[in-house]
Amino acid sequence: MKWLAECPPNSFHACITDPPYGLIEYQTDNLAKRRNGRGGVWRIPPSFDGSQRQPLPRFTVLSESDLKNLSGFFFEWARLLRPVLVPGAHVFIASNPLVSHLVWSSLTEAGLEKRGEIIRLVRTFRGGDRPKGAEAEFSEVSAMPRSAFEPWGLFRKPFEGTLAENLRQWGTGGLRRPNADIPFTDVIPSGRTPQNERTIAPHPSLKPQKFLRQLTWAALPLNTGSILDPFAGSGSTLAAAEALNYESVGIEIDAEYYALAKKVVPKLAAFSNRISSCSKEPFRDTGRNPYACN
Repeated sequence: MKWLAECPPNSFHACITDPPYGLIEYQTDNLAKRRNGRGGVWRIPPSFDGSQRQPLPRFTVLSESDLKNLSGFFFEWARLLRPVLVPGAHVFIASNPLVSHLVWSSLTEAGLEKRGEIIRLVRTFRGGDRPKGAEAEFSEVSAMPRSAFEPWGLFRKPFEGTLAENLRQWGTGGLRRPNADIPFTDVIPSGRTPQNERTIAPHPSLKPQKFLRQLTWAALPLNTGSILDPFAGSGSTLAAAEALNYESVGIEIDAEYYALAKKVVPKLAAFSNRISSCSKEPFRDTGRNPYACN
């Protein structure tokens, strides 16, 4: 918040960020509990078949006060973010289906226009369980759906005039296409983050480079500008920007994750920047285009 308040206006052409979905899970006390294996808001799952699953934050435990603070935080964040973006700059922001409506309404209230949602198709182990303590009695009941997607809100700083005029002046307002024949789409198949990336950058919310590079490619429609990530974590968005030769700035409040990002951004950026599978009609290879086929 302090950094955004002091940042010069019209500094960034896009914002791509993956903030704490419920805020409290990344507060100092809950992070300390997670690192010590004590849990807190983090659910520490038992080992299964010799495999230890990663801890997951529990958003169903958020109180009314937590939810109110969540809305207030993202309203203030968006209010400070808006001036540092150029007119027409897009904001890609990750959330969770249980709280995304609060985040989206806060951003629109702060003056950003909603332009849709990006659906990251990814199946996790979250949800789908039978009623706790009565699994046998209610064997055909799920307490809630098994999560199969992650919503990313898509917002834009308003601008005057036409899109073409704004593109000429600021280079923003639209989304870069994979190629001239295919538009950017709002559903992106994405598996869980590969183990080799998680080994390099052991952050609990690490997103795959394959997915982030598609967002990063789309964020700068004329292939020029600077990207901001105000919740940088281990720097995966910065690595995606680096892989595409884009300028980027990341802000991270946690000292351990900041130190981790300094080490791993070059390593993540060095991964092959081409998607491993192709459609029946492959995209044209345009250099560092992440849509290009192997």
